[in-house]
Amino acid sequence: MKKPKEEEEEKKIMTQICRKINVHVNIRWSIIERVSIIKQFFKFIWDRIVVCSIGRPSRYRRLPFRGAGPSLSSEDGGSPSSDEPTISGGGGGGGCDADPDSVTLKISLLGDCQIGKTSFVIKYVGDEQEKNCLEMSGLNLMDKTLLVQGARISFSIWDVGGDLTSQAHVPIACKDAVAILFMFDLTSRCTLNSVIGWYNQARKWNQTAIPILIGTKFDDFVRLPPDLQWTIVTQARGYARAMKATLFFSSATHNINVNKIFKFIMAKLFNLPWTVERNLTIGEPIIDF
Repeated sequence: MKKPKEEEEEKKIMTQICRKINVHVNIRWSIIERVSIIKQFFKFIWDRIVVCSIGRPSRYRRLPFRGAGPSLSSEDGGSPSSDEPTISGGGGGGGCDADPDSVTLKISLLGDCQIGKTSFVIKYVGDEQEKNCLEMSGLNLMDKTLLVQGARISFSIWDVGGDLTSQAHVPIACKDAVAILFMFDLTSRCTLNSVIGWYNQARKWNQTAIPILIGTKFDDFVRLPPDLQWTIVTQARGYARAMKATLFFSSATHNINVNKIFKFIMAKLFNLPWTVERNLTIGEPIIDF
């Protein structure tokens, strides 16, 4: 018979061994997961290099239509006006081809979990292109190609997950981005409060990208009491001013201001003769700048 003291010692030893095993297993799985993510990412980069190797895309600042007044077609149910630019949608793809007038524009999406970032992107790129997206742990990459006066413009959209583990993707997602969309749920003020943290992280890696603050789920927001709507609008406008960002309220469900945001980015990048109208009316989708 073992003495109680000996039994206690054995239990302690077994507990220590179990802890060591758990730590070892967790570390091993963490390494395997990271290696898998890195492999997927480099495969994606290699595929794009192979596609791009047949031609050398020009930089967007050299596109021939700068200042030439191309038009962007209207959206969100509105009718086209004489001063709106026309961008026709093309198929998705890698963003590079043999055409010297092709260019890829990288856009990053940052914000908390469950605020509708992915639904927003899918509404823009379309269900078919969503099937071709590259999914990694905490990061989704989708493409959308447009034709502007014979030039192919490919948006490479980097959707970063909102959880803590996904924040490791912020540096690579923000590097070389021409615009960064900081997103929050209009019905959740805590997600709006998080925007400044996302903004500070992004600016460590990119000081020049166009900042845009986007409130999602406007269709749910309009059901809130007017005084709460006013409070959120006031806070969002204050954050937008601090970030020197344009503010849009949007809805992926009803396609409110989704396409317009990307047209706004195009107009800013290429100096196109198209401006968005300011709207500060409570109860309507806010646009402020």
